Amino acid sequence: MMLRVGLTGDLGSGKSTVARMLAERDAVVLSSDEMGRALMQPGERAYAQIVEAFGREVVAEDGTLDRKKLAALAFDAKLPRIEELNAIIHPAVIDAQAEQLAELEKTSPHAIVVVESALIFSTQHAPRGSWRDRFDCVLVVDAPEEVKIARFVDRIAAGRALCGDEREGFEADARRRLQVQHATVYPGDCLVLHNDGDVEFLEQQVAVVWEQLQQMERAGGKR
Repeated sequence: MMLRVGLTGDLGSGKSTVARMLAERDAVVLSSDEMGRALMQPGERAYAQIVEAFGREVVAEDGTLDRKKLAALAFDAKLPRIEELNAIIHPAVIDAQAEQLAELEKTSPHAIVVVESALIFSTQHAPRGSWRDRFDCVLVVDAPEEVKIARFVDRIAAGRALCGDEREGFEADARRRLQVQHATVYPGDCLVLHNDGDVEFLEQQVAVVWEQLQQMERAGGKR
């Protein structure tokens, strides 16, 4: 039977790298971030709700959402509005995932489907019960906090040299976001990958986990 796998981890943990490695092993990967971005486009189900809640100031000149302005409001240090934004996006994304999983179950009944999402455990806005109702197992990607912050800053910089104040600002932004995510306590029955070494070390762990997932699929979703 099709195996439904959740893939999660904090900002900068490396879960997207793990998702890519699993896709290379023939897993079907669904990205919550990509779904969220699609649902936030003009005419899609979350767009109008976001504009109504956050105002026209988050709309760019071309009519799309200005994601930087929206993120600044969501993660504002004095008055964060991230849960307000999550209350709009999360139910729409989870519904879209459920639709895709139902279709995949018909067309690929023995697939291993990986749903990549940072907020599998911490979302308060899931319309379809708990995470255990949505997934057969969950993979958690973990890394030391300073490593996660450095990865976040490097991704934002995109190869550009940063001045001291700019780097400090990005680091502070990363810490604010991690503080929100740190409220999560991961259940003890998750499969954990420790991304605190080089890519080869992570690849070795993914290879072991992939064997476990294949065994679970053959056993009907049971560990």
